[in-house]
Amino acid sequence: MQRKAHVPGVAALLAALLAGCTGGSSDGGGEDDAKPGGTATTAAAQPGRYRTLPEPCGAVSRGTLDSLLPGIKQLTDEEQREKAYEGTATVTYDTDRKVGCRWKAESASATDHLLVDFERVVSYDNAVSDDDRATEIYGEKEEEADLPEPAPSPSAPAESPDSSESPDSSGSSESSGSSAPSASESAAGTKEPSGTSGDASGDAGSGSSGDPSGTGAPGSTPTALQPRVLGGLGDAAFLDDALNDSKQRTVTVVFRTSNVVVTIQYDEQPATTTDVPSSEDMQDRARKLAGQLAETFSD
Repeated sequence: MQRKAHVPGVAALLAALLAGCTGGSSDGGGEDDAKPGGTATTAAAQPGRYRTLPEPCGAVSRGTLDSLLPGIKQLTDEEQREKAYEGTATVTYDTDRKVGCRWKAESASATDHLLVDFERVVSYDNAVSDDDRATEIYGEKEEEADLPEPAPSPSAPAESPDSSESPDSSGSSESSGSSAPSASESAAGTKEPSGTSGDASGDAGSGSSGDPSGTGAPGSTPTALQPRVLGGLGDAAFLDDALNDSKQRTVTVVFRTSNVVVTIQYDEQPATTTDVPSSEDMQDRARKLAGQLAETFSD
């Protein structure tokens, strides 16, 4: 009987002790939670806008392929023509991150190739957003392209004749006269790197034989067709144009939209080395395709 009376007393004492401990930890917990709460408010870098990529071999319409690869329409075998339209997917190990497609078509006058590549950039650094990392990758591609410096403004040389109007500046007029050709030579000098592997000389030859650039100025590459940064295409874009010794021209357009970097590589190899692919035509086709692809991401 004494043991039965003793047990409830012990139970009551334990209950009281537990209640006191619980109340103390509750108050202390409230104070402790306030401190971590302040550090938890630090926001991580924002993820990119795009979580998926388009199916690359279906991203280019047949009408666009007909324009870039004229040889497709010349295929008489329907099965071969359908296969040419379908393209060939590039090898990739993560279709959520990088996909691409290649097309090829031969015609009587040339062989054309087209590559479209999509890369979805994901930053694994909480302090760097996906967009910032994509900007770095795009910047590396632009740096590798080694774009030439923009040509001087056409209005700059026009100031030198004004200095010769003064009768007391005959000496300075002569110096300004000698500096005027050097300015034009400097402008011409900026065209040499724009060719990247002889592009300027290639256009010079093509200009004397029909001027496929459409400028009517043989022996020169117009500023508008030099490799350059492009505006109005995604968040950032550039175009490169290179002509090699075998007269194969390669036009590359790269642009970034949020955390996706898109690369278009379009090249044409003429059937004979006496022909030079038109820089203007190829750039125009590549830019139109780039604009179409950029619109699919803006939807």
